[in-house]
Amino acid sequence: MSIEQKVSLTIEALNALTELCAPLTEEQWKTDTDCPGWTVQDNISHLIGIERMLLGKPSTEHRAPKFDYIKNPIGEHNEHEIDARRSLSGSEVFTEWQATVEERANQLRQADAEYFARPMMMPTGPGTLGDFLDIRILDIWIHDQDIRRALGLSGNHGGPCAEHTIDRLIRTLPIVVGKRAATPEGKSVAIIITGAVERTIYISVIDGRAKIVSNAPHDLLCEISLDSTAFTALATGRKNATEVNWTSTGDITLANSIVSQLNMMI
Repeated sequence: MSIEQKVSLTIEALNALTELCAPLTEEQWKTDTDCPGWTVQDNISHLIGIERMLLGKPSTEHRAPKFDYIKNPIGEHNEHEIDARRSLSGSEVFTEWQATVEERANQLRQADAEYFARPMMMPTGPGTLGDFLDIRILDIWIHDQDIRRALGLSGNHGGPCAEHTIDRLIRTLPIVVGKRAATPEGKSVAIIITGAVERTIYISVIDGRAKIVSNAPHDLLCEISLDSTAFTALATGRKNATEVNWTSTGDITLANSIVSQLNMMI
């Protein structure tokens, strides 16, 4: 994907969240989401903190309590920005969000190739500011879906941002099928994603390593089918296998092992 496309999708994802949150009431802002310890407002506060960092603005000096759902330094950093805004109303946080999005969109539209080539450490390892946009699109769209699930507001399930996110999550499926679920050597599984984003993924274990293959293997141990919204919720750790609808044929034990270990979100 070109830088121009990444910029367009990032701004599209930011604007979709603005449209989603504009009419929210204070009760809705304070509604809990599937992210442990986070309300709708906290999801937006988290995104504000990241986009402010990318704008070169200083991080908050506020320090959050040591909540038990914080598991790593990235989570700790996120929590400082979130907790610094918890005393604010949802409308106050949304006002900051709007200003941040406008400034960030202008920065992205005006940035040159040198800006996007700047090195940075990403959650997935070394990369560039251009590479990080792939993660930003994913992160913003996923939190859009977190908010929608919490408030029962269906929408934005398909389109380029959804497709980009699901395709990135799919790349980690071989780890789930091979390493976590221990699919035997020479055997294969199929994962069929339906709904707003449709994908058919075949994964075979070849020479001790699970790989995505282009053609349907002759003998599948199991075939798992689920809606793209269910796949996203499972792959990002928002739901577990008993909380979403999915079906399978073939080896049900292996299918259960795969679906119960689908959390691929960093």
